[in-house]
Amino acid sequence: MILNFNKIILSRNLKFGGSTILLVFLMFTSLYTQAQSLETYIEEATKGNPAIRAAETQHAISIEKIAEAKTLPDTEFSAGYMFGKNQMPMMQQGEFGVMQMLPWFGTNAARGNYATAMADAVLPEIEIAKRKIAMDLSQSYYRLYEISKKQEVLNSNIELLKIYEQLALTSVEVAEASVVSVLRLQMRQNELVEKRLMLQQDYSDELIVFNMIMNRKEFSDISIPDTLLMPFKDSEADFTDLNFHPELLKYEELGKTVTQAEALNKKERAPDLGVGMEYMLYHETPNMFMPMASVSIPIFNKKYRSIARQNKLKIEELEYQKQSVQNTLIIQLQSAIGSRNAARISFETQEKNMNQAASATEILLKNYETGTIDFRELLDVQELQLEFQIKSIEAIGNYYKQSTIINYLFK
Repeated sequence: MILNFNKIILSRNLKFGGSTILLVFLMFTSLYTQAQSLETYIEEATKGNPAIRAAETQHAISIEKIAEAKTLPDTEFSAGYMFGKNQMPMMQQGEFGVMQMLPWFGTNAARGNYATAMADAVLPEIEIAKRKIAMDLSQSYYRLYEISKKQEVLNSNIELLKIYEQLALTSVEVAEASVVSVLRLQMRQNELVEKRLMLQQDYSDELIVFNMIMNRKEFSDISIPDTLLMPFKDSEADFTDLNFHPELLKYEELGKTVTQAEALNKKERAPDLGVGMEYMLYHETPNMFMPMASVSIPIFNKKYRSIARQNKLKIEELEYQKQSVQNTLIIQLQSAIGSRNAARISFETQEKNMNQAASATEILLKNYETGTIDFRELLDVQELQLEFQIKSIEAIGNYYKQSTIINYLFK
């Protein structure tokens, strides 16, 4: 029986404490499989996600507005005819006219440039939406991993407690332990069963979240990696790279729209020209063609001066907004790096704790041969082991969840 326990402790050490050889071997297997699987989910999610589709549709609408902006004003047609019998010889009987207004030279091009800038300003929104979907889906993925691994740990600990219970019953039969020890082990099992049931509910709730992000019509379970390993080295983060984040590039594109809006405003201050033709019908005299020309002069141009001031203020507003977003991104990055470092420290600490707890358990179980085993101490150590295992899983999950935030900021 003692040998069986030693095998149990050894397997648990390999699974949760880990040897360097096993970590190296799994580094090229489970992590690769996990990465491929998650990337597949992300690719599926980004194809049909409503937020991304909405941004892409908005961009398509903006593209159509470019052609709309370059269109000339509507051509005006007019006609008039006088009915009646008492008509004077020189009296005009009717007229027909056509007039086309033409914007000042370069105005249509300025409108097209403004519409193009508006379309370009939507492109960062598409990239932002894709990154957010990848981050949200990845975090949900790692939460599911955490819950799944916690369930496995609880299952193994429940089975271990059952073995301890059999040991305690045997000890009771030979008067080496009290029934209270058996009851304590049974109550502990009940607690773990309760936690397992709660985790099952948590898993179902998180699975709904995952499928909603995937925009699936029918919910289904997903493939969870067997093991996530703590990388030997953290990826480096250069804060200057944040300047290329789409949340910041968006404000550069919006600034270009304001610049083009001001260029258009200057063009619209110029007069509008009009050319046309009138055809006049007379009662008895010959009919006449008369070329027409018109000019629209914006004498009261306070509107354009006001628009110029508004555009200047918009540039300032966008710069302030960009600085605010940049500060927020720096804070997010610093927080994610700090939390990721804390997760690594916690994981390494739990590895040490689990190895020491396993050694303590092995010592206690060896005492079973001499009949001096203390089941209360054994239960205390088991509770510590479970706590260390749970914290280790949470540390791994938190490490990868923080990495998704860093990927959102840089990838």
